[in-house]
Amino acid sequence: MKAYVLRSYGPPDVLELTDVGTPVPGPGEVLVRVRATSVQPYDWHHMRGEPYAARLMGGTLGPRGPRIGILGADVAGQVEAVGAGVTGFRPGDEVFALLTQGGFAEYVCVPESALARKPENLSFEQAAAVPLAAVTALMALDQGGVQAGHAVLVNGASGGVGTFAVQLAKAFGAEVTGVCSGRNADLVRSIGADEVVDYTKEDFTRRGPRHDLLLDIAGTRSLRACARVLKPRGTHVVVGGPAGRWLQPVGHTLATLAVSPFVSQRVVMTQVVGAGNIRGDLMRLTELIEDGKVTPVVHRSYSFGEIPAAIAYVEQGHAPGKVVVTV
Repeated sequence: MKAYVLRSYGPPDVLELTDVGTPVPGPGEVLVRVRATSVQPYDWHHMRGEPYAARLMGGTLGPRGPRIGILGADVAGQVEAVGAGVTGFRPGDEVFALLTQGGFAEYVCVPESALARKPENLSFEQAAAVPLAAVTALMALDQGGVQAGHAVLVNGASGGVGTFAVQLAKAFGAEVTGVCSGRNADLVRSIGADEVVDYTKEDFTRRGPRHDLLLDIAGTRSLRACARVLKPRGTHVVVGGPAGRWLQPVGHTLATLAVSPFVSQRVVMTQVVGAGNIRGDLMRLTELIEDGKVTPVVHRSYSFGEIPAAIAYVEQGHAPGKVVVTV
């Protein structure tokens, strides 16, 4: 099969499109013929090996080279074969999955626990836009304790995670304020935001209304600043942070943790890959999507041979919604 192999850190052209062996599903695994995948910051951070500080933290970035050989966390496709003990899927089923790696290939083995049936009303390309971004948004809202009637502020509302966060918060009955640039304001309103703040014209931390929950995806303001727009017992959920070569977004997370004992609000860190009930979350999202309450925002589509170009585009950091790839 064809796959993009990452052998060393670097720019998009370090990804080598080559022939590798088709994987064989082990016990509890499902072999999926990949029909679509998506590109997101998770991929280029691993491709670049950035931030450098993360290479020393024992995660998926190795100190001397990548620990992930084939990037790609989102997959939508068809079941090709199943391993021993798999009872929930059979060949031909249309599925989508959230992985640690392997999506930038024609086939990938997926643990049954990370797989769910694809929403019937989505194409493979649309479904590939869902897993990591939507599960991140869902987990952040769950950890934040969102309830009907809550006032929720989403900082970074026009990105992949943000567009799902706005829709999910509305589906749960919240009143949503989205923070984004003016050029994406209409998009954020169109997916359900009750109010939009253009960060190029207004500092959202200096506004009057206080919120029950703040999802901080962009990480553009300090915890102390964000506390000004939260109710005294509100919740600040750290989802992401600014990109950087040496320390960010790790530095933003560490700074937030250091200050958290000195504010009255609850502070939560969201970590998705390798955590949580992924299959359960994908099934919840499928129900919401099929009910018409959530729709993935696909900004741009690339072919499989254009994955390096897709990563280069996402790395610029200005793509609203999701960038998908047809395999």
